[in-house]
Amino acid sequence: MDKDYTASIDSATIDLIEKAKKEEIETIFSRAEEIKPCPIGVEESCCKICAMGPCRLPRSKRESRKERTGVCGATIDTIVARNFARKVAAGVAAHSDHAREVAETFLKTARGETQGFSIKDELKLIAVALDFGINVDGKDTKEIAIELGERVLEEFGKQKGELTYIKKAPVSRQEIWKRLGVIPRGIDREVVEIMHRTHMGVDQDYKHILLQTTRCALADGWGGSMISTELQDIMFNTPVPVMGSINLGVLKEDEVNIVVHGHEPLLPELLVLATKDPELKSLAEKVGAKGINLAGMCCSANEVLMRHGIPCAGNFLQQELAIITGAVELMTVDIQCEMQGLKNVAECFHTKLITTSDRAKIEGAIHIEFHPDKGLDTAKKILRLAIENYPNRRHNVYIPSQIQETVVGFSHETINYLLGGLFRASYRPLNDNIINGRIRGIAGVVGCNNVRTTHDLGHITLTKELIKHDVLVLTTGCAAMACGKAGLLVPEAAKKYAGPGLSEVCEAVGIPPVLHMGACVDNSRILIAATAMVKEGGLGNDISDLPAAGAAPEWMSEKALAIGHYFVTSGIFTVFGTTWPTLGSDKVTEHLFHEFEEMYKGMWAYEPDPIKAAHRMIAHIDKKRKALGIDKTKERVLFDMDMRRSLG
Repeated sequence: MDKDYTASIDSATIDLIEKAKKEEIETIFSRAEEIKPCPIGVEESCCKICAMGPCRLPRSKRESRKERTGVCGATIDTIVARNFARKVAAGVAAHSDHAREVAETFLKTARGETQGFSIKDELKLIAVALDFGINVDGKDTKEIAIELGERVLEEFGKQKGELTYIKKAPVSRQEIWKRLGVIPRGIDREVVEIMHRTHMGVDQDYKHILLQTTRCALADGWGGSMISTELQDIMFNTPVPVMGSINLGVLKEDEVNIVVHGHEPLLPELLVLATKDPELKSLAEKVGAKGINLAGMCCSANEVLMRHGIPCAGNFLQQELAIITGAVELMTVDIQCEMQGLKNVAECFHTKLITTSDRAKIEGAIHIEFHPDKGLDTAKKILRLAIENYPNRRHNVYIPSQIQETVVGFSHETINYLLGGLFRASYRPLNDNIINGRIRGIAGVVGCNNVRTTHDLGHITLTKELIKHDVLVLTTGCAAMACGKAGLLVPEAAKKYAGPGLSEVCEAVGIPPVLHMGACVDNSRILIAATAMVKEGGLGNDISDLPAAGAAPEWMSEKALAIGHYFVTSGIFTVFGTTWPTLGSDKVTEHLFHEFEEMYKGMWAYEPDPIKAAHRMIAHIDKKRKALGIDKTKERVLFDMDMRRSLG
């Protein structure tokens, strides 16, 4: 059987897809061959909000009429805008409900009501408390943490005023948001208001709908996601560069393999702790295993990889394939990006599939609910189930050999330190190297995998093209894992793939040309880094002035739309690949792709070709360099002592 090299550029993935085909095991790849996308749904030319529809409004069917409308008279522009708004609202709800769970666990931890958790980064605790206007003088860690936990939870239910973290944005950016009336009041309120406005017969002006969409998206980037990132750092430690490994080859044939899959790092943190329990290690030896091997999948993988060096088995499209190796004793899943098809694949092997969130069950899976007050006990119970399942392997184990080293964990604080040192931590060296042209600009490459494109191809093609042209790339989520598998997350990649200027800077500092910044909620780290660059000076007064751009070449999730929208409305030119959900309306697409630049100084773009997408980003970066007056290459001059004195 010839291998299908159109499914993925990753050879481990291709091998296991072929194994699944031979054994007649259904996966997302085989389902995608059978199920074709609805052409009307792809461009969102369909309204199913009320029971008088669904109203299908493809262009070809209504060419004889002046305007495509549903039975209620809703125009195609209203319909497409409503569909886009609801997707963004769902993405914001997903990130922010994650943040709420983290905030509640944080407060319980501060009160001493959890098992296995603690406050680990006290310096960041104080910094975040000050952001929230908390007086820390004379207070101990517990008092500060309790007050912060209570204050943070108020952000979700606020009805008036502004979200606290809005104040972290550059003042000029805040002024734009105020003028347009899009500053979020409370996280939950903005999601609820979108759902109300997009109910049948409520908001029927596409531009007005998209204003609320913006306010909701900002409640994610400068609210929910930022909250979860900051609190997770305080509880689990702010990431610093750490070595790790990635791809399906991290599974071990002679060890008990547990894969943690999902997005909330609460249980995974305790599973890391539980693997060190002598009793469980002894039990593993008794059943014939040489040890306990914990591996991550999706954004849970990013979390434990960058804090503990726990190996990463893969990204979104590899979750079923991990089980198909026959080596996985148990997989835990919590929330977001979990395929229901995992249950059918697990039934073909000995693997136990465990759901752990009170918000998410999979029919037929074992449900062991995680609660922080008994967190460590739950983690040990799950590990015991995995160990006891080791002798039940009933398939020949096939683990691909592919494994790649990575360097991960580049938080905003780490970048600050690496560039300036302990006593002179600063973004000045980064700004200076952008100004002098060694670094052309900055790009965020983020987002999911999508089975409708070749797995990892968009991420890697676009990223390599950017760094080849001296653009420093910041990456998160499944995109970060794709870069890891391709060998882009090690310092040696600079010399091999980067342009001469970027390579020189990377080699001098000792960093990769692509910086792993964490999970998908950690895109807020990129916002903070961009703000720090503005505040450092020399690159304009707003995020929109920076030579910077963003991309999600293989996006799939509603969360990706929420992320993209808060980046665009924070002033960043952002390109999506694969497909685009407003193509059914020329007016809505024109508004997002062009009119948004005048409103927010950032705009959307759609380009499925990753090389063309990279060059659109580079063109935008060059436009910003020209506006800043730093587009001309300056001759490098070696200063003698007299020249140095003249600066004086």
